[in-house]
Amino acid sequence: MSTHMRLVLCLLLLFIFAVQEVRLVCVDVPSDTEATVGGVMKLTCIYCMKREEISAKTKVDWFYNGSASDYRRMLIYQYDHEPQEPEDAEMYWKGRLRWNGSKDLQDISISIVNVTANDSGIYECEVSRFFEFDSFKHTTNKKITIELKVKMQASVDTTALYSEIMMYVLLVFLTFWLLVEMIYCYRKISKSEELAQDTATDYLAIPSENKENPGPAVTE
Repeated sequence: MSTHMRLVLCLLLLFIFAVQEVRLVCVDVPSDTEATVGGVMKLTCIYCMKREEISAKTKVDWFYNGSASDYRRMLIYQYDHEPQEPEDAEMYWKGRLRWNGSKDLQDISISIVNVTANDSGIYECEVSRFFEFDSFKHTTNKKITIELKVKMQASVDTTALYSEIMMYVLLVFLTFWLLVEMIYCYRKISKSEELAQDTATDYLAIPSENKENPGPAVTE
């Protein structure tokens, strides 16, 4: 096997170990609770399912309950076979809500477009899953409450800033480590190739024979 082919195989192995396969994993994370006037706010609602539960029927209702001092529960968005706005939803919400969930309905979030100061308040995400088995039916429910606060200007999220810095530091470290491994692998393969060539040369070499010197002429 040539040196270049060995180098390619070595780099491929390093790449496989350095970059692992990406798998979609459901993580139940809390929603952000601060929005900025004029921006887009995602209200995160996660309801993870086991693999055998993917075939369940899912129904989602999003409610706005106003504030603690001004409680007024109203249905503002729902998912029932497809994302949709309720027919009796107030005009204030129409056209301002977008479905932001996943196809497998583990992420059942929505987004508020063009956030206003009046969007502050308590939101509820109510999820119902309906399972049908051979002998019985089963229903599970989950409720997530989000208290949203709308600000005129966005505040600096130091946690996100530190996380981004650490991500870039880790990326630089992994790149440097991969470069060092590539150089080490290249040198090791080169030495192995040279050693193999020297061994083959020694094995195939035939010692040269000295030419026979003609002896003195034989006289009769």
